[in-house]
Amino acid sequence: MKNARRAALPVVAALLLGGATACSPSDGKSSDAGGGGVFTTIDGNHPISAGAPMNPFNAAGNTFLGYNTMQLGFTRKNPQDPNDFFPGLARSWKVTDSSVTVELEPGATWSDGTPVTTEDVKASMAIALTQGAATVGAGVLTQGLDVAEVKETAPHTVEISQVAGARNIQFPRLVLTQKIVPASVYGSLLPADAWDTVHASQSADPAQADAAKAAVDKLNEIGKKVSAFAPAKDVSAGPFVITRINPGSAVLDRNKHFFAADKIGPKQVVVRNYTGNEQIWSYMTNGELDAAPFTAIPDNVLQRILKSGNQRIDAINYVDAAIAFNQGVAPFDKLEVRQALAHVIDREAVTKVGQPVGGQPSKATTGLIDRVVEKWLTPAQQAALDPYRHDEAKAAELLQKAGLTKKDGAWLLPDGTPWTITLQTVNGFSDWIAGGTVVANQLTAFGIPTKTALTADFSTYKKEMADGKYPVGFWLTALGPGTDAAFQRLYGADNGFNAIGANVTHRTGKGSGNWLNTQTSFTLDGATVNPGELTARLTTLKPEEQKDIVGQLARVSNQQLPVIQIWDYTNVQFVNDKRFTNFPQAGQDGLLSNSPGVWMMQGYVQPKK
Repeated sequence: MKNARRAALPVVAALLLGGATACSPSDGKSSDAGGGGVFTTIDGNHPISAGAPMNPFNAAGNTFLGYNTMQLGFTRKNPQDPNDFFPGLARSWKVTDSSVTVELEPGATWSDGTPVTTEDVKASMAIALTQGAATVGAGVLTQGLDVAEVKETAPHTVEISQVAGARNIQFPRLVLTQKIVPASVYGSLLPADAWDTVHASQSADPAQADAAKAAVDKLNEIGKKVSAFAPAKDVSAGPFVITRINPGSAVLDRNKHFFAADKIGPKQVVVRNYTGNEQIWSYMTNGELDAAPFTAIPDNVLQRILKSGNQRIDAINYVDAAIAFNQGVAPFDKLEVRQALAHVIDREAVTKVGQPVGGQPSKATTGLIDRVVEKWLTPAQQAALDPYRHDEAKAAELLQKAGLTKKDGAWLLPDGTPWTITLQTVNGFSDWIAGGTVVANQLTAFGIPTKTALTADFSTYKKEMADGKYPVGFWLTALGPGTDAAFQRLYGADNGFNAIGANVTHRTGKGSGNWLNTQTSFTLDGATVNPGELTARLTTLKPEEQKDIVGQLARVSNQQLPVIQIWDYTNVQFVNDKRFTNFPQAGQDGLLSNSPGVWMMQGYVQPKK
């Protein structure tokens, strides 16, 4: 893949590393009050999209988090405290069981010179609640947001309340990480009764079920209009503002109205376009990038990048590359088939080719990365997990049990037709493509002719995946650090589960977004468990209260294999100190999980004198 999308999904608690404390600027301010120099990078979340709007709610929108797109806060990825953040537009915040009260930076100002107000926050939260099915592929997380009301309690202070009866420990994180946009630009997209519609959509009263569904449909229609909206110019509250975009790059100039402008070193940021990992490698080997986020890299390319003066910085990455199945398509609905494929695929061999620099073969499929498993599961629980080691004899036994037969070296489906597989990957995702080729070769050699196929880009891939177009494809799982976030990848919206407060619903069929299509319940230790409900419960529990449910979900995932986890990623980034200095260092995992724009807000990245 191009990038293990940093801010696309939620967090996990009580795991491995604390916040970023290893190194910090001496005084948090720019060493050159005037600042200077052009900082060049790429956006690992997506390339430049020619003709796309400067709209953070558009799936292909040309906006850049931490540079011109702002949140109230930016996560430190602190596994001990999922609500630990770097300040963004929020100077401070106070959390209760039912609300978050945010004090905005008094000097926060949009690039057009107007102040950031509580009305901007209110409009932004309303927009966030329209971004469910409306923008599949935009990376906007709304499950569990559950905002019931936004009201100003004092100048520059706003209270954001949760739906009555909800107890979501991730609510502060979901609030603080919503994109804040100017009401002067986006407010006209919201009808006057938008909040009435929000309230109707959140009703848990069975008698109001039809009205709630109608309200959800109305919000989705609003969301489509928001997603398609093209602002005439960029109005930014961040350290930079977009001044021009062309197919090759986006140019962002320093925002003179930014409230912490004295901390910002570069006078300009250039975000380069790219068509794939190879182009990013070329930029780095030519010394053209001052910082580069995670990119899949083979070892020989790594050596060239390091010889070009780039420095490698490693941090933990709460992401795993997996092969996912649509169980609505035979024969992947059969457990024995999925287990057999897990035994055929040699994960070490796949990782050695697909992700030799930034990957470690997964020890077992659990829905979590291995380092998280070690913190949540007891040694006995870990030992009980099935690693599905490479064992073709076992795979053959399982396929025969599922009713398949082998003739002339090829496996036949129960109805006698030849079994072939198309493994979907994404253009430009060199690790998925390379790893997928190894998987295809392994399956073909076993008697299941397999080919790989490419989708043009990741936005299209996510949309078509949600539409159920691909029976088998690579997917990102275990996204944390939060356990609720990690398991939502398996038992959340992609599997038809949706939680509003304590109410969990399930959808299937066209337009539902459910492409995993697992069963809704399983038997574990003689009891029936619903993985969607268990996942939703994680959002209501403190980290120390989650252990039993995490253990159940890990075991269900290991037994049922909705996906086969192939490798865990390492967040390998690169910086080049030819033009700038004072970069974050290894060990500052929280800071390194954010874009360099967030580094700059903390006083990092200063021009060399």
